[in-house]
Amino acid sequence: MTLKGSDLITIGDLDSGQVAEILDRAQEIKARPEAFSGALRGRTLAMIFQKPSLRTRVTFETGMTQLGGHAIYISPSDAGLGTRESVPDVARNLERWVDGIMARVFAHRLVEELAEHSKVPVINALSDDYHPCQALGDALTLREHFGRLEGLKLAYLGDGNNMAHSLMLAASRTGMRISVATPKGYEPKRAVVEAARSAGKGTGSTVEVTDDPVAAVRGADAVYTDVWASMGQESEAAARDKVFRPFQVNQKVMAEAKPGAKFMHCLPAHRGDEVTDAVADAPSSIIFDQAENRLHIQKAIMTLLMGA
Repeated sequence: MTLKGSDLITIGDLDSGQVAEILDRAQEIKARPEAFSGALRGRTLAMIFQKPSLRTRVTFETGMTQLGGHAIYISPSDAGLGTRESVPDVARNLERWVDGIMARVFAHRLVEELAEHSKVPVINALSDDYHPCQALGDALTLREHFGRLEGLKLAYLGDGNNMAHSLMLAASRTGMRISVATPKGYEPKRAVVEAARSAGKGTGSTVEVTDDPVAAVRGADAVYTDVWASMGQESEAAARDKVFRPFQVNQKVMAEAKPGAKFMHCLPAHRGDEVTDAVADAPSSIIFDQAENRLHIQKAIMTLLMGA
């Protein structure tokens, strides 16, 4: 178990072999859940939430239960990271009681600080910069539908946000080609782009960043989008709507992709904004497969990081 006792802060912390190990374990758990029903018996996961969640809370909590363990929900007021109590003190308390810490936060530095001061594994369940569990679940979903990841082209349209960052890092470690299209001024962080390109040299992956959504989608096996204004950006929503409207994924945009191309979204979706109902509800949409696979990928991560 090469990942035992380690943290999952960003996919950038993983090499190609470790990503493959997580995907393989998730596929095995999904196929034979009963074989892992006691994998985390007697273990406890602390779940720290600053941001609200449907998929993250339900999948982690359900996953721990199905693995024979227990999960504890910690609300924003319970922990008060950096306000009611310092982040190091939260980490040092929790490590005395639990076997792993999951955190869904705003500032990425909070997850890094938890990991720095905790002796038990820390899992980034979303930060403003990265969403590794979602991107790994997406890779699992694509592998299920196409039978491979190497050589696939994934197009991402929208904000150069935590999803764009994590998808680029996942693509670079699995041999996918990824084309990210954002409005000017909303590009992903240059350091993440360069890190993904560097890692991709050994896998055949390529990373393209453009402001042309049609060019990005052309020839894609899958088209991905996310909300235009993430949590914490609500005050920018009206201004962003005008800038991002040309990046909406609709039937015309999907027609530029390969025939039968899949549509993907991390959810929740703002229907009528970044995606139309006609695309989200089409037979080619795999958004709920993605949501389901959050459960399996997180069970894989937890067994590898927290298992005996």
